Amino acid sequence: MAPGAQAGGSGGSSSAVSPEGLRGWFRGAYRFATDRNDFRRNLIVNLGLFALGVWVARNLTDIDLMAPQPVP
Repeated sequence: MAPGAQAGGSGGSSSAVSPEGLRGWFRGAYRFATDRNDFRRNLIVNLGLFALGVWVARNLTDIDLMAPQPVP
């Protein structure tokens, strides 16, 4: 009876994966934004900003900001 109940539960769960997953994602994002554990939040935000900086540095290296400007 337990395997049948488990299969029935997984069948119902598979049909509602998208709404529950989306709802869970929003719930997690809200809890993350309103969490009082500043260390964890700041660590994740700072790692994200670092990754963004690395991406910008790798993808925009062809721009030379110190190149002499053309004289009209």
